Amino acid sequence: MNATALAARLLAERPRPRGIAGWRHAHWLAVGTVCLGAFLGQLDASVIALVFPALGRHFDAGFAAVEWVALAYLLVLVALLAPIGWLSDLVGRKTMYIGGFAVFGLSSLGAGFAESLWILVGCRAVQAVGAAMMQANSVALVARGVPEPAMRRALGIQAAAQGLGLALGPSLGGLLVEHASWQWVFWVNVPIAVFGIVAGWYLLPRTRTCPPAAVPTTVPQPRGRAPRGRGARGQEPRARSPREPRFDLPGMLLLTGATTALLLALSTASGLPLPGWAVAALLAAAAVLAVALVRQERRAARPILAPGLVNTPGVRPGLVVALIGYLLLFCPLVLGPVRLTGAGVSTAAAGLVVTLLPAAFAVAATAGGGLLPRGWSDVTRCRFGAGLAAAGLLLFAALPVSAAAVAAPLLVAGYGLGLLLPANNALVMRAIPAECSAVGGGMVNMARSLGTALGMALSVLGVHLAGAASGGRTVLVALAAVAVAAVALTRPATPRSRPAATR
Repeated sequence: MNATALAARLLAERPRPRGIAGWRHAHWLAVGTVCLGAFLGQLDASVIALVFPALGRHFDAGFAAVEWVALAYLLVLVALLAPIGWLSDLVGRKTMYIGGFAVFGLSSLGAGFAESLWILVGCRAVQAVGAAMMQANSVALVARGVPEPAMRRALGIQAAAQGLGLALGPSLGGLLVEHASWQWVFWVNVPIAVFGIVAGWYLLPRTRTCPPAAVPTTVPQPRGRAPRGRGARGQEPRARSPREPRFDLPGMLLLTGATTALLLALSTASGLPLPGWAVAALLAAAAVLAVALVRQERRAARPILAPGLVNTPGVRPGLVVALIGYLLLFCPLVLGPVRLTGAGVSTAAAGLVVTLLPAAFAVAATAGGGLLPRGWSDVTRCRFGAGLAAAGLLLFAALPVSAAAVAAPLLVAGYGLGLLLPANNALVMRAIPAECSAVGGGMVNMARSLGTALGMALSVLGVHLAGAASGGRTVLVALAAVAVAAVALTRPATPRSRPAATR
């Protein structure tokens, strides 16, 4: 067996067992499998901050060095989401998603055994590759495998799984570090990854009915017309198939450079020691590379960001709203404990109060729509949710800082975001053609990751510039204004037809 045949066999997606594929509720099993990856990714994102002090003591390193454990993960994840989404449309989303669990689990195992800080940073970078393989396909797998009437609910359940992982991360990380060791923060991912591989193998529908190597390499010609380039003996030259892989390497490099420069500049807000001229140079480089990326994607044969896809009505504002939503979610998660502990609230109590935000987000994403009028469209849900989030953030800024006073604003803001994000993601995925769903899902997740990075950086920057009290209040008021902007950005999308899931 040659290398091409072996690769084709490994990439061939296996169908689900007949009993599962024939069950009329089988799509909810697929949604549950996708939720497992969403939960794991957000759990890992929120748990890592609890490990920083233990890592600093274990490796005798300062905060600026330990911060690279989170920064390396974020840089690789943001850079790879769109390229892996592009690749997934070619090799199969089910294959890529299951492979993401494998990469994530093996790198988590290696991270726990890391003997130096920089080996740990390398394992975290590999871990981000696995996370990108899962996240770039999660939204696409839901949009591809769920009937149209159930898509918004399915995306809400997926968002709830993310909120649950986000809420459990701090408490679970604190328990593991205190009663076991920092290694277990990474090792706990391994059994979840193994379960995800098994569940994905049996419960996810095929997204390709043939391996990539079996895609035809010729294009049928119309009858009665000789194709251009026919040789003297009537032989046709080899034609390139529209689905043949042509990877946009310049686009990937420009995207990686632009996002890396931007996130490095933003990371100065959280303690990365860079001089002012270096920050200015990084921001300038990010802008130049972004302009070059737009030009490259407009002329590339198979662009990884697909300007035509971004310019589809409803997609571009939807991606901006997705970024805003996670900016609004992560800023209070960072600001809340700082403001509460600064006002004399204990760390344990502050952690429990802040957990109300992602908890309300999870509840609203799954069942919150049941309290709304049935006739409301996704656009109306987005606007109402963004308005609730703005009101909750304004209350958080205006009320006295205490555990009792802060609880209600966080519940309101979390509930609003739980209505906003699933409905917005449904609008975006409904506007994207089915054959580009993995690329579209990757762009949604890239917007989410950028929003997460901006939320963390801007909240810490506000506290550093003006202190926990006034700085936090200023950031919260600014966030409320951004939430109002999300109301204005929400646009209806033109539904695109989606093929049924493959067995």
